[in-house]
This record gives sequence, structure tokens and C-alpha cells, in this order.
Amino acid sequence: MLGFSNNQELKIPLFLLFLVIYVFTVFSNFLIISLISLYSHLQKPMYFFICNMSSIDICYSTVTTPNLLQLVLKGFQRISFQDCMTQLFFFNSFGSMEYMLLTSMAYDRYVAICHPLSYYRVMSRKACFWLSMAAWTSGFTAALPVTILSSDLTFCASNVINHFFCDVTPLLKLSCTDTTPIELAMFTEGVVLLFSCFLLTVMSYVYIISAILQIQSTEGRHKAFSTCGSHLTVVTLFYFLVVCVYMKPTSSYSLDVGKILSVLYVNVIPMLNPFIYSLRNKDVKDAVIKLYKDRLHKNWF
Repeated sequence: MLGFSNNQELKIPLFLLFLVIYVFTVFSNFLIISLISLYSHLQKPMYFFICNMSSIDICYSTVTTPNLLQLVLKGFQRISFQDCMTQLFFFNSFGSMEYMLLTSMAYDRYVAICHPLSYYRVMSRKACFWLSMAAWTSGFTAALPVTILSSDLTFCASNVINHFFCDVTPLLKLSCTDTTPIELAMFTEGVVLLFSCFLLTVMSYVYIISAILQIQSTEGRHKAFSTCGSHLTVVTLFYFLVVCVYMKPTSSYSLDVGKILSVLYVNVIPMLNPFIYSLRNKDVKDAVIKLYKDRLHKNWF
């Protein structure tokens, strides 16, 4: 794997940048999981999904970043075919889980704003559990066809992957066999899974925006929109980047541009999610302060 640059002057700055991003991603998402687990006032449907999102973000980033750090230091990184396929499988799995969980969160916001009186009845513990289980199970299942078809490709032209992890498009660029079946599988999954999730999310927000516009007071509209504004921000970023990277023919795909876009959705978005979703939230801020005071009191005595 080639990574980004063989420029020795950029090696240390890039390593430190990606290391800080990764450490902060793991720490901030682990903090969110801990806070939601510790404090009962955060054990609500919305925070249950955020907890799942934080778990996925940690896994999603961990699949690629440790190898990326080695890659930056060495200039290149050798990877076995089996390890490459394993990385491809888990990367696609956690990516699929991400947008399925985003769809569940859109439904959660729809129920909270459009049907507030029946919110806790509809979004019961059982319903939340099965929605999250569906996201995790479907994610692993959706990654299987592309991984199996990729493992059957023949690579006779080169063994150099112009990327910083084993993604499907760089592998297709290296293959000297017919890639039509795997491209068809990717397109089918994109239509069936990605587009259906996107359509359900858009439908949820059509009802949400319609309900918000019917609120008479400006303060009420602002409060209602603030409950879903964070989710809408992440949805827009995630779908935009996924479409830019994957929803195009392999022949027109630029590997250099793809690497830059991949950094955004593999490294930057998981780092930003805790801020966008939780750390600006008053309930979470109160929980952080309470945790700090509890630790301070425990150490003092």
C-alpha cells in the first residue's frame, strides 16, 4: 500500500496528525459510551442510538488507522491477501452499519417530533434493541457479497495498492479479470441498501420539517429543530462523501481524490460525531461535569 506521500518532511506531521485524530476519536467516543452507561438520565432512546454510533465509530476507525500510522512512518506497507480481505470485510461492514443506524436515528427523531405523546411507547427498549441489532446484523451480511467477489479477482498487473487501506475500488483498478459482477453487486447494494436508507431518512425529515413549520412560536421551532439538526448534519456529510467515492464507474474513479475523501469519512467524521451529537448537548455536558466532580471527590477522600 502506497499511502499518501514519500516526502520525508511530511512523514512526522502526518503521523502526529493521524495519531491525534485517532486517539481523540477513541477517547471521545469511549467517553460518550461511558457517560450513557453510567447515568440514568442519559439512558433514553436517542442516547442508546448515539452509544451504538460511538461503538461503530471506534471500530470503523480502528479497522484502518493503525495500519495507516505504520504506512505513514514506513512510506509503504505490505499486507497479505487474507489480511486485505479481512480489512475490506470489516470496513464495509461498519460502513453499512453507519448509514443503517443513521436511518434508525432519523426515525427516532420523527417519532419524537411528530408523535411526542407516544414516543416512549413506540421507541421502547425492545424496539430500540431490535433496530440496533438489525443495523449490526445487516452490516455484516451486506459486506459478504463484495468481499467474496473481491477475493475471487485475479491480480496479474501489479500488487501495489494506491490507497491507505484495502478498499474495493483500488482493488478493482488492479484486477486484470472482468470486474462486472462485483461492480454490479456494488451498484445493487447501493440501490437496495443505501438508496432505501436515504429514502427513509428523507421521508422522516419531510414529516419532521412539516411538523416544525406548524409550530407557532419561533422559540418552539428552534427547539424542535435543534433536536434533529445534529443528526441532519452527519447524514448530509456521510451520504455526500459515500456517493462521491463509490457511486461512480471504476474507470472514472481518481485514486488520489478517493484517498482524500476517504480520510474525511474514515478519520474525520468519527472524530466529529461526538461533538456534533453529544458533547454540545446540555445533558451530556452536565454528565461530564458530574463525572469530573465524582472522580475529584473520590480522589480527595
